[in-house]
Amino acid sequence: MSTSKIVSIEQLAQRSAELKAAGKTVALCHGTFDLLHIGHIRHLQAAAREADALLVSVTADEYVNKGPGRPVFNQYLRAENIAALACVDSVAINHAVTAVNVLDAVKPDLYVKGSDYKSTSDDLTGNIQHEQDAVERHGGKVFFTDELTSSSTRLLNEYFEVFSPEISAYLDEFKERISANAMIDQLKRLQGLNVLVVGEAIVDEYHYTSALGQSGKGNVFSVKYNDYERFAGGAIAVANHVAEFAGNVTLLSGLGATKSHEDFIRTNLNPNIDPVFFFSQDRPTIVKRRYVDADIAKLFEVYFYNDAPLPVEVNRKIVAWLERHLRDFDVVIVPDFGNGFISGDMVAALCAGAKFLAVNAQVNSGNRGYHLITRYPRANFLSMNEPELRLAVHDRGGAIEELAGQLADRLAASHIAITRGTKGALLLDQAKTQYKIPALSSKVVDRIGAGDAFLSVAGLCLGAGLAPDAALFAGSAAAALDVQIVCNREPVRAVALFKYITTLLK
Repeated sequence: MSTSKIVSIEQLAQRSAELKAAGKTVALCHGTFDLLHIGHIRHLQAAAREADALLVSVTADEYVNKGPGRPVFNQYLRAENIAALACVDSVAINHAVTAVNVLDAVKPDLYVKGSDYKSTSDDLTGNIQHEQDAVERHGGKVFFTDELTSSSTRLLNEYFEVFSPEISAYLDEFKERISANAMIDQLKRLQGLNVLVVGEAIVDEYHYTSALGQSGKGNVFSVKYNDYERFAGGAIAVANHVAEFAGNVTLLSGLGATKSHEDFIRTNLNPNIDPVFFFSQDRPTIVKRRYVDADIAKLFEVYFYNDAPLPVEVNRKIVAWLERHLRDFDVVIVPDFGNGFISGDMVAALCAGAKFLAVNAQVNSGNRGYHLITRYPRANFLSMNEPELRLAVHDRGGAIEELAGQLADRLAASHIAITRGTKGALLLDQAKTQYKIPALSSKVVDRIGAGDAFLSVAGLCLGAGLAPDAALFAGSAAAALDVQIVCNREPVRAVALFKYITTLLK
């Protein structure tokens, strides 16, 4: 049976050593092989002709970096398909981002790639160069086949209904206007931006539990405590998203003089972020502790914070800093979480001094009814969810397109975006042209932070002058990736977004 050819990486290395000891040459191929097609088969057959034995490693599911819904076929089915080919000697599933570990273990004479990998400048990840270095340090070389090329992603998109009809129709229309490469090139140019992020530093805690059921002595739901995890959230998370795309990022935030969590926060900042922290004696750094079940569903949460106004002297220093530095930045992004850090004086300074101001004023359980986007008299880009829009305009049932237009006029915003969860998102430009996009996520792990990812990427795009439909697409793709990340465990990586855009627009 072909499944007998599926082995571990260690066994694959042992097989290579045995073949070499017998005087045989070994070739290695590596890939996802999500849909085995004629291009793959010819590539593998060509590789087998170049050596006495062909070994193959297949990327494990958790390391397939092609966006939500991929891989379509799990790692065992993909390995079994490869093992069924007569030209393949052995197959292993590789639990790593690249093939470097396999190359170090197998030490093949040839590492065989398709002709579409010849140009390392086209490699979004930079991994091909790392793999070439690994081959050569063991005396092997890279060989490129010149066979028929095709794309699993394109075939899956066209014939396997990976996306809903609504998403497919949107993508077909969108990619007529811009290609994946052109979209990625525009995002890469964001590296030239100098960006300021202003907002509250929040330490998010997830306390993981298992359900026990109702208490025997009352109507109380009981859980078993398992573990906890801390995340750098709030404006820190936004700055980390932004730093994946912009070359220079400054974070202005407030920490507690006591219970500051400063070491944790600095450790979890992207290296190209310059933090500017102002410390308050009576305002500890905000901690939001959430108790969640095994499915990351929130049971309840506890706020550790003081939402009183900033001390007068601290507020004065922050406003002075803003007035002195705001014009240095191309884009200013303000995730205003409404927990007391951003004062009215700071709002006035931001609105008066920012060249391009992107704002979200979040409604949460700690500020509902008291914290609305209307506290900002001006912004270039407003980003909010539908409930935040309706609260801001005091309208429960009106059409969101009309309400968004009214709010944009009121706050002199050239662009306004309304995120709607499973219903996708809407963006209006200055002429009130409507741009709509369906939700691009096929799988949701955790919705916490998705709006922040959208604000970060869409705000950067609009601040850099990208077209509204491109900004909406990029922000929505970033949000689709973010809902697969638990809380703020990591930012939306630029490479992950580029690869997902490639997947969507093939």
